[in-house]
Amino acid sequence: MSRGRVALLCVALVSVSACVPAAGSQKASPDAAGLLAALGEPRTEDTGAHYDRDAWGGWASHGGGCNTREAVLAEQAVAGSTFKRGKGCTPLCPVPAGSAPVPCWVSLYDGVSVVDPNDLQVDHIVPVKEANRSGARGWSAARRTEFYNDRTNLWAVTGKSNGSKSDRDPGKWKPADRTSWCAYATAYAQVKTKYALHVDQAERAGLVAMLNTCPTGGVR
Repeated sequence: MSRGRVALLCVALVSVSACVPAAGSQKASPDAAGLLAALGEPRTEDTGAHYDRDAWGGWASHGGGCNTREAVLAEQAVAGSTFKRGKGCTPLCPVPAGSAPVPCWVSLYDGVSVVDPNDLQVDHIVPVKEANRSGARGWSAARRTEFYNDRTNLWAVTGKSNGSKSDRDPGKWKPADRTSWCAYATAYAQVKTKYALHVDQAERAGLVAMLNTCPTGGVR
């Protein structure tokens, strides 16, 4: 299936339910200048030396046997795909005998179409370690768990693209697929604002570069 024919993925962004386009298309973002203004002035990043991954927990249960990862895969399946739930909440993308597989997901970082859910990782758009460096040092355990499982901050992407990103922010990393820059920068800025996390100068510059690819770009 060509990238231009991939249907929209609906992803809930902070205070905005928006259909974020899969690879090969672009979607107007909320006001880019407003997003940047809400982040405030750039600040020097914390060293993050106190970071403890174990303090952030893991995927939470959402009832009916579903955890956060399974909920994200269900929400971000391509519209019109053959996605269905297997036993419990296990995501499946059936491949009919004698037919070419129809991908159930598109990794927004690199535009790769995916049939096997095991090829996907659920990435924190604002990485946990980045949150820890930008204002989360004093958070309670409940707040850390909330952030870790906040589906507005989660995208299902290929392991390769997630590995290339690691815990880097927009000042150090951008998605390989430029058509996702607008959606990625929009979601990133909204999550940082939601949790009152600051950005540093290079991070802000990276966001500006990506927001300028939006139809409503022109920020600086």
